[in-house]
Amino acid sequence: MRLFSFCKTTQKYGFLNCICLFLIILTLEGFSQSNENQLFVIKTKKVYQAWVNENGHQLVRISEVINPLFFSLPYGTRSNFTGQKLYTNHSFWVLDEAAERLKKVQDSLKNRNLSLYFFDTYRPYSVTKKMWKIVPDERYAANPAKGSGHNRGIAVDVSLADLSTGKPLPMPTDFDNFTDTAHHDFTGLTDEIIQNRALLKGVMEHFGFRALGTEWWHYSLPDGAKYPVLDLKFSKLKRIKPQQVVKTMR
Repeated sequence: MRLFSFCKTTQKYGFLNCICLFLIILTLEGFSQSNENQLFVIKTKKVYQAWVNENGHQLVRISEVINPLFFSLPYGTRSNFTGQKLYTNHSFWVLDEAAERLKKVQDSLKNRNLSLYFFDTYRPYSVTKKMWKIVPDERYAANPAKGSGHNRGIAVDVSLADLSTGKPLPMPTDFDNFTDTAHHDFTGLTDEIIQNRALLKGVMEHFGFRALGTEWWHYSLPDGAKYPVLDLKFSKLKRIKPQQVVKTMR
């Protein structure tokens, strides 16, 4: 039986028996279940590789498609809303579908002498659970019962920077500001900041990302539920041999 194919022998063994067998296989192969809604989480390299082989998609390093790569890493220090260092051995990763779109965004921005500026991309599920304990508010943190777009590699936290210097452009707030000022519809700002926010939103949406209304920096691909939730440490991702780093980056 293939891991990601539903049992096709329900007439012989019975529907409920097939469901039970399917769940047992998933658990033994390295999945875990949340208590909230039976959310399956990929936790091992073996199961992740099986998913890659089955679906033809994978996480790729941002540095493979974005050049130059400007960033800060608040979750790699204690200077974030949790007061904890959440990441070790960090590198930026996104699903290949998101990577293709981000490259188009970056190429478009370069025509304006601008660049993307990254705060966060793929985030292990275990980190999402830590964040939810501190900010259990779905306007600003992902509910672990559903999993985050970051856990699926399809969400990014980004800003804009000057392409020549790497210096971020003025935006409504700092990253991870949980106030109304960070909302896309907040208007009590200078014209320059409103224009910068609108430019970022416009180019990200043009290439298929969806904005989060309460966070000017957060964008994700739609239909996130169709992608698996991952709880793989960055060190494990670095050791996984890619099948094909980026299929088509034009």
